[in-house]
Amino acid sequence: MTTPLVLASASPARLATLRAAGIEPTVIVSGVDESQLTDLPPAELALQLAELKCAAVAGHADVPAGALVVGCDSVLELDGEALGKPHDPDEAVRRWRAMRGRAAVLHSGHCLREVASGRVAAATGSTVVHFADVTDEEIDAYVATGEPLHVAGAFTIDSLGGAFVTRIEGDHHNVVGLSLPLLRDLVLELGHAWPDLWT
Repeated sequence: MTTPLVLASASPARLATLRAAGIEPTVIVSGVDESQLTDLPPAELALQLAELKCAAVAGHADVPAGALVVGCDSVLELDGEALGKPHDPDEAVRRWRAMRGRAAVLHSGHCLREVASGRVAAATGSTVVHFADVTDEEIDAYVATGEPLHVAGAFTIDSLGGAFVTRIEGDHHNVVGLSLPLLRDLVLELGHAWPDLWT
């Protein structure tokens, strides 16, 4: 019997990652105000936001009985600073000018809750991302697409921004926003089998 999984995220990339792994989650967006957490180290910020999102959705009336709820949040760490989604195109351009030709660390917090028992398993995955030395013209063109405005760190690895990532150290799924190996570890920690999530 399939264990239902609820994804507490509006991210199309996280949904696509789960579907490609054979899991068809129910999507319930948390609506958590991310600005309520400040002054935390980047990895801790990602984890605490994931925990907030998971908790917000776990109590939702639409969550199926026996479900596992997964909340995720990603931030990019550059020079010790946590970078989420840029607020406007000018900020996205400034970020890319700071990131180009350099490496940064993408932290994705994961929180998994077993609704029936209330038990929780949580961890942060971290992946080093190396950026190409892109030109001002490339940055302007990329920001003009609108893509960097909707994602943590102002880049994607699985869409238009993929050409500007020269290499990564760690799990590439983590850069998309949901680490499948890490999620599997959390599923096992709560006493479930990974294949039971397959649909």
